[in-house]
Amino acid sequence: MQFRLVKIAETSKKKQTFIFLAAILLALFTTGLFIMFLGHDPVKVYLSLVNGAFGSRYRIEQTLIKAIPLIITSLGIAIAFRMKFWNIGAEGQITMGAFCASYLALNYSYLPRPVLLSLMLLGGFIGGSIWGIIPAFFKAKWGTNETIVTLMMNYVALKWIIYLQYGPWKDPAALGFPKIPNFAENAILPKFLGLHIGWVIALFLVISVHIFMNYSKKGFEIAVIGESVNTARYAGIEIFKTIVLAMFLSGGICGLVGMIQASGVNLTLSKDITGGVGYTAIITAWLGALKPHWIVLVSILFAALVQGSSYIQTAFGISAASAQLLEAIILFFVLGSDFFAKYRLVIDWKGLSRKKENKL
Repeated sequence: MQFRLVKIAETSKKKQTFIFLAAILLALFTTGLFIMFLGHDPVKVYLSLVNGAFGSRYRIEQTLIKAIPLIITSLGIAIAFRMKFWNIGAEGQITMGAFCASYLALNYSYLPRPVLLSLMLLGGFIGGSIWGIIPAFFKAKWGTNETIVTLMMNYVALKWIIYLQYGPWKDPAALGFPKIPNFAENAILPKFLGLHIGWVIALFLVISVHIFMNYSKKGFEIAVIGESVNTARYAGIEIFKTIVLAMFLSGGICGLVGMIQASGVNLTLSKDITGGVGYTAIITAWLGALKPHWIVLVSILFAALVQGSSYIQTAFGISAASAQLLEAIILFFVLGSDFFAKYRLVIDWKGLSRKKENKL
């Protein structure tokens, strides 16, 4: 008996919806058992989870603040993934975007606010794009494994920030603590409708990426390379330039997240500037089928899950580890639904019969 995974040519939307809903029900059932094991009422915990994410204006704002970096990073990753360039380096690209933006914030705080923030946005994009171009060049020129290169570059970026935090950028007024100085008022993102204007940037990028990927020549070329490099080459597409362009945009968009987090949330630069968004966005981009409108929905729901999990820790005295386990169980089933919507398990009984015949 042999087990094989066979890719399904096309799954109907009705079947996809059924599989997804079944996965959600299984996730709720499984987490419900775990919650009962902890000694709590699952229904009350689920209601508190929703209340913690959307129960007040403040909680909604906190959910959206968590969703903004997820949305933007997922958009950046989606461009690379559409080309089947596995960009696992969003963490490093966010970090280097934050570094470039912070350099401008700390050294040019005397500039007018609109000018400084514009330069910081540009710096964030350039920092992330440079960190994206490097593995793209290696891949296009020498065929290196982009997964390994982008992943290792995350650690290079992290160590660079740690060096700055403990060395030349260390705040002398921090009483010996390894901390980079806070930004001046000029370098802080203003608020609009209760949130920092990162949400406006996110909305603009959602529309822009949608148009680029679906209605531009370069977006089409990126998709063709993702389907078949040989077909793209036969069609006259410049593989090298397109790979570099895709990662320039992918890394640059991720770099903008670094600027937004440093200027709109942390108000400084630190080694924890990413908050793990670069890795989480891989999940949200994939669950969003690499489509901007679905990425927005998935990112908000994921942010709501994180925000709600934080709330139930206080409301029910659930440990952080237990709350994170609840998140993991739900994600496990949701990701599983996506997998089984695209693949089916085939059991080869004939192989078992042949083995028995050979033994006889």
